[in-house]
Amino acid sequence: MKIMAVDDEENILLAIRHIAEKDGYQYCSAPDGETALSLVKEEKPDLIILDVMMPDMNGFQVCEELRRQDDHTPIIFLSAKGDIVDKGIGFTAGGDDYLVKPFNPRELSLRMNALLRRAKRDGKSGNEYLKREDSAAFDELEIFFNRYEVRLRGMDVGLTSKEFEILALLASHPGQVYTRQQILEHIWGNDSGANANSITVFMRKIREKIEDDPAKPKYLLTVWRIGYKFYKA
Repeated sequence: MKIMAVDDEENILLAIRHIAEKDGYQYCSAPDGETALSLVKEEKPDLIILDVMMPDMNGFQVCEELRRQDDHTPIIFLSAKGDIVDKGIGFTAGGDDYLVKPFNPRELSLRMNALLRRAKRDGKSGNEYLKREDSAAFDELEIFFNRYEVRLRGMDVGLTSKEFEILALLASHPGQVYTRQQILEHIWGNDSGANANSITVFMRKIREKIEDDPAKPKYLLTVWRIGYKFYKA
C-alpha cells in the first residue's frame, strides 16, 4: 500500500516518509497542490496526507478537486490550526481525518493505519457512505453525504462531524443493525481511545436534533441489547 504526502515543508515530508516506511508502506510526495493532483493519477496512493496551508492551491481545494473527480482516496488533513471552524471546512471538503501540527508521529501512524484498515475491510477507499448517492431523503429528513449536512423539513439541524458520520453510516444501510463496537470501529478505527459506551451519548445528541420526540425516535432506533439501526420505510 502507498502513502502520499503533500506539503510545502521539506522537513514534514521527510517526517511522514519515515513514519510511512517504518510502518511498511510505499511512499511518494508532492510539494504543492497542482503537483499532487497530477501525481495522484500516476501513483494511485491508498491514502493522502494533505497539508492545508500551501501556496497557490490549498489543501481544501485539492481535496475538493479530487472529490469532484470521483476520487475517494482517504485524506488526512494537516494544519497548524485546530479550531472547529477549520476542521469543519476540512470535513465538508471531503476529508476523512484531521491532525494538528506539530503532530505526534505515533498518532499519525495510528490514524493512517485505522483509515487504511477501514478502506481495506470495506474493499473501498474512504468512507463508504460518502461514496453513495450525494443525498438521500427519508420522509422529512434529508442527508447530504458529501456536504456533511442534514436538514429536517428544510432546516439545517447542525450536527457535529462525528454525529454526522454516525448518522450517515446508519442511514447508508437502512434497517441494518450496528452494535456500539461496530459503530466505534467504523468511525474512529480500532486504535482509537474512544469508548463504545460514548456511542449512547452520541445517539442521544443526534436524536435531540433530528427527532420530534427523542424519547420516541422515528429515525434512529434502538435494538434492545444489540445496538442501533436507521429507520426503513
